[in-house]
Amino acid sequence: MKLIVGLGNIGREYANTRHNIGFMVADALAQRWGENTWRQADNATYVEHRAPEKVYLIKPTTFMNLSGIAVSDFTNFYHIEPADVLVIQDDLDLPCGQLRIRRKGSSGGHNGLKSIERHLGTQEYPRIKIGISHPTRDEDAVVEHVLQQFSTFEQEAIQEAVHKAADAVEMWLHEDMNKVMQEFNKKPKVEKKDGTEE
Repeated sequence: MKLIVGLGNIGREYANTRHNIGFMVADALAQRWGENTWRQADNATYVEHRAPEKVYLIKPTTFMNLSGIAVSDFTNFYHIEPADVLVIQDDLDLPCGQLRIRRKGSSGGHNGLKSIERHLGTQEYPRIKIGISHPTRDEDAVVEHVLQQFSTFEQEAIQEAVHKAADAVEMWLHEDMNKVMQEFNKKPKVEKKDGTEE
């Protein structure tokens, strides 16, 4: 049994904001799987899927800073090991739309991950990071940035990133994590002003 966690904040005002890219990937996966009805648990909405083993896909409803409560609800009740919990998160330190997949690691200052680590008692769970870019190191600017929607210029990169992240999740359900990392940790090609790529 596996648990997939898309991180974000509930509420219409947070929809499609940078901090909610985990929700966007979760929604894309549910749509792919034909799971159109999200059920309500105490601290999350969720869908069930078989791929071929049972998978729970959840969106915590606790707000970002308390995401670990929802994660521990499912891991404790269904006896899911941390290595079988895949978290999808936004990452300020990656360029907008770039993916980075890790088998484990620190929270990197991400409040959702801090909460998950606290409730699981470990950093050893996999995660898919999706870049949302970094405006500045000023804390107030960072808070404003993560709660903004993506610009028109960024939309194409984000839509592609959501699609690739969903692909990575599906590969993780069937393949070894090393294969997933080799496939999706490639840096995207960047088109230069003269039309060539680097």
